[in-house]
Amino acid sequence: MERMPLNKYIDHTILKPTCLVSDIEKLCGEAKQYDFAAVCVPPNFVKLAKELIAGSDVKVATVIGFPFGYSATEAKIAEIILAMVDGADELDVVANISAIKNGDWPAIADEINHIMPIIRSKGKTVKIIIESGVLTNDEIIKCCDIYGVAGIDFLKTSTGYADKGASVEAVQLFRKHLPESVHIKASGGIRDFTTAKQMIDAGATRIGCSAGVAIVTGAHTENVKSNY
Repeated sequence: MERMPLNKYIDHTILKPTCLVSDIEKLCGEAKQYDFAAVCVPPNFVKLAKELIAGSDVKVATVIGFPFGYSATEAKIAEIILAMVDGADELDVVANISAIKNGDWPAIADEINHIMPIIRSKGKTVKIIIESGVLTNDEIIKCCDIYGVAGIDFLKTSTGYADKGASVEAVQLFRKHLPESVHIKASGGIRDFTTAKQMIDAGATRIGCSAGVAIVTGAHTENVKSNY
């Protein structure tokens, strides 16, 4: 897969529960300055973020069922609809991790089958978060099978709220078992250029992090070419 400029891998993110308007203003300002792929903000800030990134190519992403994923499918659908009304371009949906751990694969398949047509009807991007740090390899592979067939845009490693975030091993496992058409977003604990590059080399095409500026400026200090 052809490499993009480093900045276009970055989903510049803030999802802390104490998030302030000033935090969103700073995030969006940095995203426009560095031309990141997207900003990822809490649902209540989608409308503001959309206004702040106007005139740029930066997308607005938000989270659904965050951070634990065990809310009812109907609740997730309501969140998705409201987020799209507010202007979200990309929906990062937390899978029902409890259902995965209990092997309730029909529930996982049923949820994605209800969600996909709604997001697709508006031409939006869907990323599914499976919290890979708390899953076994077999559970990850089964998720790759189900979500690969469903035709999602991205499978995402982590919310950032579990004890273990993204790992090179998880990204490699995703890439081995997902269709080529499904991209990978690595997130959770990625705070510097070296770690981000490891994730990209393993197969990630998005990096979700709050350290986007540090990552791209770190690349410049190491004299890394914009495409590598």
